[in-house]
Amino acid sequence: MKKDPVIGLALGSGGARGWCHIGVLEALDEMGVRPGVVAGTSMGALVGVAWASGRLDALRDWVLELTPRRFFGLIDPRFKGGLVEAQEITRMLEDIGVPERLEDLDLPFTAVATDMRTGREIWFDSGPTYPAIRASVGIPGVMTPTWHEDMWLLDGGLVNPVPVSAVFAKRAEIIIAVNPNATRPGRTWEEQPTEDEGGTGWTKVLPEAIAEALNIDADAESRAAPNYFTVLNASIDIMTEQIRRARFAGEPPHVVLDAAFDDLTVLELFRGKEAIAEGRRMVEARADRIAEVCRL
Repeated sequence: MKKDPVIGLALGSGGARGWCHIGVLEALDEMGVRPGVVAGTSMGALVGVAWASGRLDALRDWVLELTPRRFFGLIDPRFKGGLVEAQEITRMLEDIGVPERLEDLDLPFTAVATDMRTGREIWFDSGPTYPAIRASVGIPGVMTPTWHEDMWLLDGGLVNPVPVSAVFAKRAEIIIAVNPNATRPGRTWEEQPTEDEGGTGWTKVLPEAIAEALNIDADAESRAAPNYFTVLNASIDIMTEQIRRARFAGEPPHVVLDAAFDDLTVLELFRGKEAIAEGRRMVEARADRIAEVCRL
């Protein structure tokens, strides 16, 4: 009897866009795709660990209950290595029942982070779950670094935004890569309308909230240049796209699922419903190719 190929999932970084992984995983399951290996970077690690422990539904519920008010409540204006400590990530993983150790998950799983001192890519497939995931999601300039295993660790997207290599290392034979940060050719950023013009207005509201917390006159600054969060978001997009292209050139996956977000920034975590729906669309768009390579 011929053995089915081992299917591996590489779940990429993308901040709030990474909630699309929930929709992707749900849609793949409905197709009958049964991955045997999963690796995740940043938000891909957070969603991946929930999926690998059978707690994806619980994570989905938590995401859909996340509001702008709850997100703003996470802001720590002390600027000690980042705007937020993101301790709620650890509490959430505990609350939804993700095991405390990676080796106790239902399926082999690898989280990718970056060593701040050496710039090296660090893989976690055993040991404590919560600090490994918190380290992987640590967006520079937004979240404080994580001290774990004698290293200060940052977001894994700095070195491996879609961790195909980590899935290959686990001997997966068919690789499906999920890229939440896909951009249109020749475009990594476009100015969005303000709230009055029909846009979300979020990149305007959050800087104002921080300015108020720090007792700064936000109106005293020129509005001609993009604000901090707009620049940060565009910088992350540019960096991760360049690194992803280089990594895919040497380690091409069999299927790439590219997101198509127009205005969802990496920090708008309260827009999970939109991102999850996009994940389902991504699978539907490549359903024929997925079925072909997975021999469904």
